[in-house]
Amino acid sequence: MVELEFQQKTKALIDSLKSICANYGLGNDGNEFKIITQTFLYKFLNDKFAFEAKKLDETIAKAPKWEEAITSMSEDDIDMLQLQMGGDTARLKPQHFISYLFGKQNAPDFAKLFDDTLMDIAITNNDVFAVKTDGGAKVVLFDRISQYIADDSKRDAFCRAIINKLVEFSFERIFTQKFDFYATIFEYLIKDYNSNSGSKYAEYFTPHAVARIMAEILVPKAERGTVKNVACYDPSAGSGTLLMNVAHAIGENRCSIYTQDISQKSSSLLRLNLILNNLVHSIPNVIQGNTVLHPYHKDGKNLKRFDYIVSNPPFKLNFSDFRDDLYTKENKERFFAGIPKVPPKDKDKMAIYQLFLQHIIASLKANGKAAVVVPTGFITAQSGIDKDIRKYLVTNKMLAGVVSMPSNIFATTGTNVSILFIDASNKGDVVLVDASNLGDKVKDGKNQKTVLSAAEEQQIIDVFNAKQAMEDFSVVVSYEEIAAKNYSLSAGQYFDVKIEYVDITPEQFAQKMQGFTHNLDGLFSQSRELEAEIKKQLAGLKYAK
Repeated sequence: MVELEFQQKTKALIDSLKSICANYGLGNDGNEFKIITQTFLYKFLNDKFAFEAKKLDETIAKAPKWEEAITSMSEDDIDMLQLQMGGDTARLKPQHFISYLFGKQNAPDFAKLFDDTLMDIAITNNDVFAVKTDGGAKVVLFDRISQYIADDSKRDAFCRAIINKLVEFSFERIFTQKFDFYATIFEYLIKDYNSNSGSKYAEYFTPHAVARIMAEILVPKAERGTVKNVACYDPSAGSGTLLMNVAHAIGENRCSIYTQDISQKSSSLLRLNLILNNLVHSIPNVIQGNTVLHPYHKDGKNLKRFDYIVSNPPFKLNFSDFRDDLYTKENKERFFAGIPKVPPKDKDKMAIYQLFLQHIIASLKANGKAAVVVPTGFITAQSGIDKDIRKYLVTNKMLAGVVSMPSNIFATTGTNVSILFIDASNKGDVVLVDASNLGDKVKDGKNQKTVLSAAEEQQIIDVFNAKQAMEDFSVVVSYEEIAAKNYSLSAGQYFDVKIEYVDITPEQFAQKMQGFTHNLDGLFSQSRELEAEIKKQLAGLKYAK
């Protein structure tokens, strides 16, 4: 009941913040998402600080107003309190509290005070909460929010409207909630920002069905509790949906997250997702940059290798402007199957996922596991880079299997997708699942998508993890069988061809044959009539100047 109540209150807060933006001319503006996500984050950090302070100090917990109890403490006592809180709680000063700003809202230049407060919080927490670029620069927690209001005479009122919404309730009672609660909140928070200037960027947001299937197969329930001190990586992380699911399966305190993504927007969303999901310790590993051209995570000069890798890489993206830069000595081993050619007409059709897939294989530990979303065409291509990658995986015996998903599992693309599971330690059989017939078609705005039920998701997971063959659904094959099928990873090519036999009497057989003969006689007769009509029409054609 508490969970449902606070989900509703949290969503109401998000809606209220969006309404404020709309009232000040920022509805659907490119900067609206920055204001909403950063304001939400400020509220979350403020209430998390209060929650931790009350756990540590009984006087603060019993005080009618916790902020006043902390303000009355000496600087040394406040510093000691914050040291006890640990690294996942932001360091805040009394003048950073929402209640302090609420009390100052009628002061002149309130917008400047509001912005200065957020910037000071960002600077104070820069070492822990800043995202880095591949060039080493730090992207801090907050911007100056009021700058997005073009009319500076309205900035004070805008910031007052925000601060008045932030004091209406506290998150404190929900900090004991787990991943599923925050996943729902995070998805609601960014649902209107899963676009960029009107064009969808589906690579940043993966459906939860896909994310859950990947996590449950990579980290089966039977292995939970035994996995610890592992490194999880996504080279095209987006907002982090895949990594959050894997971290939840392993245990947030048992793993470290490493990411890279070229988008500054998605890196900021990923940071927020890590904060919400108790993975603050991994924020220093969040890198905004070009993974294909400048992979950041390394051990010395070599790529860092990871225990778990998940990725939903872009399938088609123009990288022709830096393609020639990929031909280096260091990349020869990384891109072992080759670099995609530039299409003669449409450069946006470049198969960039082939580069990400090779990068993932090169970044995997000797006993590591990976799950990658690929276009279904990858699993059956008869030649080229796709086939060379599959051949490499089979020859080196590092496949776990493939799940071919239903069409439109991503509402924003009609491309059929499959999930490729790589397991460098699997020297035995491989599981191929054809889940293309599962799910129900539903409308998602102007698009249609396929939604799997919880039971269907579980069926895929259970069959794969048990290496179970199921008629017209899954097969278990050897590496030798895959090689004999030209390295095809499509389950359908391994299904048995079924011929149904029906017992009939000689009289029934004669009757069926008579029926076939009668039908053929009719078709042949129609054919002769059609031939005669065509000849007649041709004979009637005359030349005219």
